[in-house]
Amino acid sequence: MDLTLDRMERFWESSGMPDLPVVHVVGTNGKGSTAAFFASLARAHGLKVGVFTSPHFLTMRERVQINRAMLSQARWVELANAILSAPAGAELTYFEFQTCLAMLAFRQERVDVAVMEAGLGGRFDATNVFAPELVLYTPIGMDHEKVLGDTLAAIARDKAGALRAGSCGVTGPQDPDALLELENRAEAVGARLMYAVDMAEPVAARRLGIPGIHQTVNARLALAGWRWFAAGHDLKSETDKEIFGLETAFLPGRFQRVDVDGREVILDGAHNPHALAALKAALAASGSEPGCVIFSCMEDKDLDAMVPMVRDLTPGPVLAVPMAYDRACRTERLAETFGEKAVVLDSLEAALAEGSKYSSPTLICGSLYLLADFYTLYPHFLTA
Repeated sequence: MDLTLDRMERFWESSGMPDLPVVHVVGTNGKGSTAAFFASLARAHGLKVGVFTSPHFLTMRERVQINRAMLSQARWVELANAILSAPAGAELTYFEFQTCLAMLAFRQERVDVAVMEAGLGGRFDATNVFAPELVLYTPIGMDHEKVLGDTLAAIARDKAGALRAGSCGVTGPQDPDALLELENRAEAVGARLMYAVDMAEPVAARRLGIPGIHQTVNARLALAGWRWFAAGHDLKSETDKEIFGLETAFLPGRFQRVDVDGREVILDGAHNPHALAALKAALAASGSEPGCVIFSCMEDKDLDAMVPMVRDLTPGPVLAVPMAYDRACRTERLAETFGEKAVVLDSLEAALAEGSKYSSPTLICGSLYLLADFYTLYPHFLTA
């Protein structure tokens, strides 16, 4: 992993930097949800919206959407070939390539706003090359420590680097150490930093399209950002359209309830302690107690911190399953760490069958890659 904007800058010097409004979503947890809420609010007000998110579940085409529709396969190939034939195009990393493809599509389709979710970090994330006018900061927590730093302050400092002179940042609730880094960066570069606060009724009390009590934080952040964006672009933000935008937002794998053969399954991509705490709160608020948890995670996760939190999600067993990814944690390690509460199974299908022996619902969490395995079996749950 080579964190630098050099390759991106060379590519766009030859291709011409896009001239369209960019909203950058940066943080540790809630980026995808916040991007989805903002995009839905903008669409509700009649804007043509491009959204770039990561990772994907079944196809890379999920990452680039315009008004919630993926590009066609033919269009994807056309854009990919254009990138590879351009100067510096062949030098791009995997994530940089997708970022460039998204922005080329957004420019060609003349979107009114491009919502770009950061992949990792902030200052040197590929999405930061476009000098966004607005940066939305979701909660910053411990994640990717080997790349961004081993303290919250170090991680927040990197993410704070997305703020540039003349830009505006809007943040939701943050740990004091993280908030200090955002404030220091804003002051150092002459950026504006604002704080999303509880929105007035009836907006905050409405049912959100993306469920979970923790999603109110992401929805309020998106709404605060949208109102600032609208004011800056001479757009009138209307309460009824705000409500509609928040109620119709959709993002798979975020406290998503589905029916599998008559049994309720809850899908949640919680993959670190901060997200697991939010998941526990969402379960409590909804009155749900999973009879069992199907779990797997990537090898680089802080398993020691996650294990007691996962155990606490259910009175039943933790069904440990393998994932077909090089960086997936081995089931042997999961079994050793979870101890007697663990039941090791050789596939997700076997775990779903085993889960039917326990009270409903079954919870699947620990990694978006694990959810990808689920959507491979049940792809129709990927859409609203």
